[in-house]
Amino acid sequence: MLPYTRFTIIGPQGSGKGTQAKFLAERLGVRHVSTGDMFRHHVSQGTELGKQVDVLLKAGSLVPDEVTNMMITERLVKPDVAPGFVLDGYPRNVVQAEFLGTIALEVQAIELQLTDAEAVRRIAGRRVCQKCGANFHLEFAPPRVADACDSCGGELVQRADDTEAAVRARLATYHRETEPLLTYYRSRGTLTVVDGAPPIPKVTAAVRIALGL
Repeated sequence: MLPYTRFTIIGPQGSGKGTQAKFLAERLGVRHVSTGDMFRHHVSQGTELGKQVDVLLKAGSLVPDEVTNMMITERLVKPDVAPGFVLDGYPRNVVQAEFLGTIALEVQAIELQLTDAEAVRRIAGRRVCQKCGANFHLEFAPPRVADACDSCGGELVQRADDTEAAVRARLATYHRETEPLLTYYRSRGTLTVVDGAPPIPKVTAAVRIALGL
């Protein structure tokens, strides 16, 4: 067993943070804690926190640090995360990382490296069926008939936040706000770097090797 069981996964859009966080959590037998999932849960349940988040997201705004920190605090004090956790989507910046340090023991960070070009390639190629919601990728999982869903024949469309312009805007935010976390964790000797470009199974294997799992 590793001497530490508290991790955060850092990487740009398209690097596979959620996928690798789930694999690592399963391997360690700890909880996968996703801020995206938590936001959606609070919004769907109509909690006070959810109402705040819903207004912000509908306005296209980022959720403020204090709101996200409050949500994380509520989650990390629950008994089921006492043995450890793998964070996905948090911390998003150094301010959040410093706050996390006040409520949790040392967190080990894993960076999934990916170029902007590869991130755009992965995300901008996504398509979704307007009728049944099935997902496709123009390069990695193309439909049998162009622009038509294999399951129901519905029209395939590109989500607004999957366009190249939208992806590049999100990458700019990542470089500006989240990338400084790499220096933050590297200076503490708690950063592990893994190439996020290979296929998912190879990245998973690389994470396991890097952590000695």
